[in-house]
Amino acid sequence: MLLVRKHGTGSFIQPGGKREANESDLTTLTREIREELGCTLVPDSIQPLGTFEAPAANEPGKWVRASVYKVRVTGQIACGAEIAELIWVDPRKPCERKLAPLTRDGILPLALSLEQ
Repeated sequence: MLLVRKHGTGSFIQPGGKREANESDLTTLTREIREELGCTLVPDSIQPLGTFEAPAANEPGKWVRASVYKVRVTGQIACGAEIAELIWVDPRKPCERKLAPLTRDGILPLALSLEQ
């Protein structure tokens, strides 16, 4: 699973971001993947996995709510926009990096369950 860390933050999260006015989940995801990673979603690969909530990693006292999708991308993956670093994580192995609560408690267990 690909995770990113934004400039000025310490926790790794899933690529993606907040909706702009009148955007759907998929429009937002498409835009954010292009801006953050410089690549494009493969349309027939998009699988909705659910909606998750957790305390925000970088905004104390706030919560995040994320619609999560499994996707494939095409093109070269690289840090763009506000992304400082990216890493590939195997959900079957412990991660030595600091993960956001949503990633650690929701998304990684979900990814692991999808492999079984």
